[in-house]
Amino acid sequence: MERIKSFTINHNILTPGFYISRVDDGDIITYDLRTRKPNAGDYMDNATMHSVEHMIATYIRNSEIADHVIYFGPMGCQTGFYLVVKGVDSKKVFEITKQVFKQTVDHEGDVFGKSAIECGHYENLDIALAKKECQRYLDVLNSWTNMEFTYPS
Repeated sequence: MERIKSFTINHNILTPGFYISRVDDGDIITYDLRTRKPNAGDYMDNATMHSVEHMIATYIRNSEIADHVIYFGPMGCQTGFYLVVKGVDSKKVFEITKQVFKQTVDHEGDVFGKSAIECGHYENLDIALAKKECQRYLDVLNSWTNMEFTYPS
C-alpha cells in the first residue's frame, strides 16, 4: 500500500506555518495550516478545534474566494487545519487566510452556528478559545517568509 502524501512529511521538524500539502488536477490545492508543532505535547483540545472550525469555515466561505473553497476542517492530530481551494493563486489564499484569522480575533459575539439546530455539539464551542488559537496562528502568519509554502526538509 502506498503511503499518502501527508505521511511522507517529517513531522519531527515541522513547525507552525502555512504549507502546500498537495496539488491535484493542476489547480486544487490542499493547504496545511499548521498551528502547533507536531509531537511536542502541545495539542488543541476539541473545543478549540471545533470553535476555530466554525469561525474560519464561515468567514472563508464568505470571503472573496468563497466560490473556490472546497473544504476547511481540523487535522485529527490536533495540530492544525486543512484548507482545500480550487483555482486561486497561493499568495492570494495566504492573504485571505490571514484576513479570516484576523476577522475571528476581532469578532464580536459568539461562535457562528452555536445552537442545537445548527451544530451537533454546540455546547462545545467557545469564542475565547477560537480567538486565542487564531491570534496564536496569526502571529505565525504575520512573520511568515516562506512564500513558496514548502515544507522544511
